[in-house]
Amino acid sequence: MTKLKYTPEIRERAVQLLIESEKDYPSTWAAITAIAPKIGCTPETLMCGSKNRRF
Repeated sequence: MTKLKYTPEIRERAVQLLIESEKDYPSTWAAITAIAPKIGCTPETLMCGSKNRRF
């Protein structure tokens, strides 16, 4: 399995999008599962990245 590399700009934008969108969803996980496919990563990747503020 190959690990995808995301540029720092993409990582920052994904986390920023999550932060901005969380208020529109009933939970953080709901926001993550809605946003992840739009940016081309798995929900788990975005979740880990949001905890660290990067992915």
